[in-house]
Amino acid sequence: MAKVRVLFVCQQCGHKVAKWLGKCPECNEFNTLVEEVQKLDEGIRRPLLSEERPMSIAEVQPVDRPRVPVGLPELDRVLGGGIVIGSVCLIGGDPGIGKSTLILQLCEKVARQGRRVLYVSSEESIMQTKLRADRLGVGAPELYLVSETNLDMIRRYLEEMRPALAVIDSIQMIYRPEIPSAPGSVGQVRECAADLTFVAKRHGVSLFIVGHVTKEGAIAGPRTLEHLVDAVFYFEGDRFQSFRVLRGVKNRFGSTNEIGIFEMLSNGLREVPNPSELFMSQDRIGRQGSVVVPSFVGSRTLLVEMQALTTRAAYGMPARRVTGVDLNRVAILIAVLERRCGLGLGGQDVFVNAVGGVQVEEPAADLGVAVAIASSFRGKAVDAKAFVLGEVGLSGEVRGVTQAQARIVEGRRLGFERAVVPADNTRGLEAPEGLTVVPVRNLREALDELQ
Repeated sequence: MAKVRVLFVCQQCGHKVAKWLGKCPECNEFNTLVEEVQKLDEGIRRPLLSEERPMSIAEVQPVDRPRVPVGLPELDRVLGGGIVIGSVCLIGGDPGIGKSTLILQLCEKVARQGRRVLYVSSEESIMQTKLRADRLGVGAPELYLVSETNLDMIRRYLEEMRPALAVIDSIQMIYRPEIPSAPGSVGQVRECAADLTFVAKRHGVSLFIVGHVTKEGAIAGPRTLEHLVDAVFYFEGDRFQSFRVLRGVKNRFGSTNEIGIFEMLSNGLREVPNPSELFMSQDRIGRQGSVVVPSFVGSRTLLVEMQALTTRAAYGMPARRVTGVDLNRVAILIAVLERRCGLGLGGQDVFVNAVGGVQVEEPAADLGVAVAIASSFRGKAVDAKAFVLGEVGLSGEVRGVTQAQARIVEGRRLGFERAVVPADNTRGLEAPEGLTVVPVRNLREALDELQ
């Protein structure tokens, strides 16, 4: 009879303890320890990546890691220019958001280039995957389907076929026979992902792993799963709306500032050619508490509409609620507006929203947020043909921002006629034809220009 031992593993950080505790001693999260049974006489066997001996870094010859362009510009941008051969990527998202649709369209694009692709479906049968593929128009001859949950069989398929791209959809249903815990447990998810990563890197297979998310929005399983792979992406959006955003939170081969924007249609995902239209309302004339801000996301500029609403606090403590912007920055801007501009916001509930679900984290949006709050409080609409940019300091000054030229060019391209910018950015700034640049030095000047 095999000897076993019982450990408790944290679902967040992967820390192991000998007995159950209410709080993980490593990450201090409550109720994250789950039971895991391990056999003592059967060690975890993984293949060796190589048998090379240590060598001096000066003797190491650089290896060119070519990228495979997918053919979907939005996806290629988030990946950093294409799929790196031998890389392992993890994609997470809410159920029904479109992860499998995105992955299947990715497989179709790569297979149409004559590269062999293996799609391992652990949650659907081959017939179910085929029905979805027919709806999406996917049918490349080099795309192979298999429905399997046994890790040993999947590893054998990868070693025999040596595909250019392999997809595991999803990792929560894969199990390793020698581990007694059920599929989806911390031990199974961690060990299966680790084994697949070793196989992919040894044979130069580009691997995409689809993972479920918890109710908090994090990818299910220990945090070591995210540390194990080369890139982590989140597919976000509202299931009741058609737009989806692919966002990178880790990428060893590219920037994590890029986002890809898609629209869910009946025949699959379609790229959004002009993302600024998604984040900006077309009818803004006479609308109070609304202002457009050019936000620099990755390598492109997006025009984002900032909305604010102020109302008298009816329950004592004023509420501060934000979506898409930093709550701490909004709190600072409210204090600056009250102290430097004389707006009585202390007894007002303040709500701020970045339209379209985009996350605006850069300080260049400070002026736009402040102007939107002042517009709602004063009951005066902002000029619908103007957009603003600038960082606001604690003394009310408006500081310069980076990439000011690219921001005003994008604003003019979408039909805006005025740009309120920091005075520090006017040096060397070339205004496009038809656009008037208005320099401001402090927040009070900006409010006077726009309202």
